[in-house]
Amino acid sequence: MSITIFSSPIGLGHATRDIAIASKLPTTPKFVSGEGAARLIAKYGYSVINAYSPNKFSVKFGTLQHSFRWLLSYYLYYRKCRAAARRFLSQNGGLVVADEDFASLAIAQELKRPCILITDITQTHFTSGLAFMVEQRMNERMHRLIDRCDCVIIPDNGDNSGNKMYVGPIVREASDSREQLRKIFRFDRVTILLCVGGTDAGQFLIEKATEAYRKLRIDAELVIVSGPSLSLPDSEDYRNMGFVDNLHELILASDLVVSLAGRSTMDECIASGTPGIFIPIKSHFEQERGAARLGFKHEDVYRLEKLMAEKVTSRNSPSKVNGAGVAAKIISSYL
Repeated sequence: MSITIFSSPIGLGHATRDIAIASKLPTTPKFVSGEGAARLIAKYGYSVINAYSPNKFSVKFGTLQHSFRWLLSYYLYYRKCRAAARRFLSQNGGLVVADEDFASLAIAQELKRPCILITDITQTHFTSGLAFMVEQRMNERMHRLIDRCDCVIIPDNGDNSGNKMYVGPIVREASDSREQLRKIFRFDRVTILLCVGGTDAGQFLIEKATEAYRKLRIDAELVIVSGPSLSLPDSEDYRNMGFVDNLHELILASDLVVSLAGRSTMDECIASGTPGIFIPIKSHFEQERGAARLGFKHEDVYRLEKLMAEKVTSRNSPSKVNGAGVAAKIISSYL
């Protein structure tokens, strides 16, 4: 049986963990995604249909703006994704694996196809007040889709229950040792890696982290991974690597990571033992919740200099994780 992975293109974290899983599967999957995520998947040699164009978050000074308006625009985006998924699935059979792509999940269930969901969220909370009543209706729909899945893979630690299977963090494997990667990347000094994901929402963090770096009294290099959506001017203050397909290896080679609070980046730091500072977008419930589990909050962006000085020498031992292997084994059992 063939496998199609529908990977949410909102950020790059879904694509990175799906690539990690795909490398462990007994058969090569096809992908459906969009924009930067589709480019990343293609760089790994997988066949990918660039079908989705997600709506952008409106972020000002690091705070999510107009959350209810974004939620409504997301619903319109969801309907477009449903149409794209229907076109694809009406012509292609096999197992559907949806990484937080609920549109493909809905169509797969309508067509009575076997389907697996990969997610670390089971409910959203972007809004409040009367707007949250609308969001709750959307959450109820999400819960029905989740309950009807053959299996739900959760990239976290926990106890299995019903159709929910906890596999632990899902991360990509590095191609070489930390020492060799540092030589390859020319990391000759203490290296601070600043990464802001696949959207333009991290501009505020680049500005604040660069400002804090200039004040540090240590001999360190600042390396920025600006991603597919931001274009940075040349500067003597940093080395910009732009959009890369091996962020996990840069994380392993670095001495400190400063990042938005994306789940995959946090998990890759934990797996590699590289200390990190994770700044969530304010009012973005998923990032705020993820950052809190590691002791960070949005306001930490205003004390980056102190945090960077404290954490740059606090490397941890790598953590043994096999979420990708476990997830691939679960998926394979449905073939």
